Amino acid sequence: MYNLPPRIAHRLDSSQFANLHTFLVVARYLSFQQAAQALCLTASAVSHRIKRLEKALDMRLFQRLTRKISLTPEGERIFRILHATMSELAEALEPTPGELVEGRITVYARPSVAQCWLVPQLADFATKYPGLSVDLRVGNDNIDFRTQHIDLAIDYANGEFPGLVSHKLMDECMAPVCSPEYAERHGLHDHPENIVTCTLLHDSLAWNHAAHDAEWTLWASRTLPDVALPERNFTFDQSDLCVIAAENHVGIAIGRQRLVQKQIDRGELVLPFGGFSQPCPYSYYLVHPPMPAIPLRTSVFIAWLQEREAAQRTGEPLTARGPSFV
Repeated sequence: MYNLPPRIAHRLDSSQFANLHTFLVVARYLSFQQAAQALCLTASAVSHRIKRLEKALDMRLFQRLTRKISLTPEGERIFRILHATMSELAEALEPTPGELVEGRITVYARPSVAQCWLVPQLADFATKYPGLSVDLRVGNDNIDFRTQHIDLAIDYANGEFPGLVSHKLMDECMAPVCSPEYAERHGLHDHPENIVTCTLLHDSLAWNHAAHDAEWTLWASRTLPDVALPERNFTFDQSDLCVIAAENHVGIAIGRQRLVQKQIDRGELVLPFGGFSQPCPYSYYLVHPPMPAIPLRTSVFIAWLQEREAAQRTGEPLTARGPSFV
C-alpha cells in the first residue's frame, strides 16, 4: 500500500482534495483541455488548480512543453499513489463474494471475436449474473486504460502487453475456408495448387502492425511454399467480414477456428485443404491495468469467459460456478 510522505501529507488540507482529483484526471489525459472537458471546467481553472496543488506540495507535477505536458518524476510518483488508493477504494466499495454482484463492466474487444464468439454467449452471462450489465465496445485500436474508462480488453495478440496485466483466454488455429459452391467451382478439394485461380480475402488488421496479407503469407509459407498466391484479392479490416464474403462466394479466406466453427458445422463453409492444422502465432488475451485487487465485477466476468472457453474446448456441459480471482 502506498503512503504519502509525512512532509507532504501535512500540507494537504481539505481544500486540496478537489485539486488532487483534478491532478488525477490531468495525469490520465496528459492534457489540460481534455481534463477540463471531463471535469466540466475551463482549461484555465484546471491549470490554476494544478498550480495551487504544486505550491502546496512544493514540487512540480508536470513539465509544460510547447504543445503537450508530461509528468515529472515527482508527478509520476504521486499519480501512482493516487491511482493505487482509488483502486483500493473502488475495491472496498465492491460487494463481498457472498453478495449479489451488481454494477456495470465496460469491455473492449476486437470486432471479430466480439461478434463471432463473445456476443452469442452473453445470454448465459445475463442469466447467471442478473445484477451485472455489460457495456461492450469494439475496435482495432490499442486501448489506453489511463484515458479510456475500460475495465477489461479482449485482444488478439502475441502476449506482449508492457505495463499491463494479461491472462491468456484461448489459442487459435487457422485454415482456408470458402463456400461449398466456391470450392466446387475452382476444384479446390484436395488440390491446393488450384488456389491460383481464386480470389483471396484478406483481413488487413489481423493483429497489431500486421501487413494486409499477413495471414495468407503465414499460412502459405508453412503449407504451400512452392505455390505462388494469386494477385487478385479483396481486403477488409475485420476477420468476420472476410468470412461473410467467403460465405457469399466472393473468394477464399483464412478462417480462425474459434470464429468459424459454427459455419463449418452448419455446412455454410468448408475446409477445402483439410482441417485446422496450423496453430496461429497469436492468441486471445484478457488485458487490464495493474491494480492491488481486481474489482469483483471484473473478476466475475473473467471467470465466466474462462468457464465458457474451457467448456467449449472440452465439450463439457456448462454449469454455474463462483468467480475465481485470477
